[in-house]
Amino acid sequence: MSKIVERTLDLLELFGREKCPLTLSDVARLLHIPVSSCHDVLQAMQSRGYLYEIAPRAGYYPILRIQNLGRVFADHDPVLARAGLLLRSLRDALDETVMLARASGTRTNYLLAFEATNPLRFMVGIGDSVRSLYATSAGKAALGSLEPAALDDYLKAAKLAPLTERTITSKEALREDIERSRHRGWFLNNGESIEGVTTLSAAFRWNAAVYIVTVAAPSARLDPRLEKVGGMVTNICQMLEMQPQSP
Repeated sequence: MSKIVERTLDLLELFGREKCPLTLSDVARLLHIPVSSCHDVLQAMQSRGYLYEIAPRAGYYPILRIQNLGRVFADHDPVLARAGLLLRSLRDALDETVMLARASGTRTNYLLAFEATNPLRFMVGIGDSVRSLYATSAGKAALGSLEPAALDDYLKAAKLAPLTERTITSKEALREDIERSRHRGWFLNNGESIEGVTTLSAAFRWNAAVYIVTVAAPSARLDPRLEKVGGMVTNICQMLEMQPQSP
């Protein structure tokens, strides 16, 4: 990726983290890049109407044009249009966080998340990668979607470092878990990535791409309902996969 593109994205994410106006020197200090480079990016975004200067030397802040663009993207996203209503209904039925991710080989990123209303809930950032391929249900679902040779390659190279006491660190045990989950129809992470958190995932294909639906919650709330939730998630994935493909 070109340096100017990376710095532009870094700048947008910086405003999202800091949640306040930032001066040129603030940006240079927080991103650890030269003032001259910051100035070029800030000026380009200001001239295109994505930032404005609060007052001379008082700092810059994003204009709602970015939000408006995001709304347009979301309103016309073909995958979110297909999945959004069903996933929201699943969140409402369970009152647990429900997420949608796109898997491309071993790269898996979250596209959509409907959070639970309970104050003790699981949260992810849209666009974030899954925390671990071998210790999360979404990661295991992604591995389960691979061709046998690709899964073999991953397992040969993978280092299964323990994230909790429950993390599967044996490659053979992980392979068996993935095969068992494929047969069952859904994948499970029972405190393997974060202590006390259970996630359950199933995958569906659309236009030859792999998408993963995940339910996440504190283990105390989700574990007693695993079979029921597993059935609900796999049913939704089957419904999404059966919908007409785009031309």
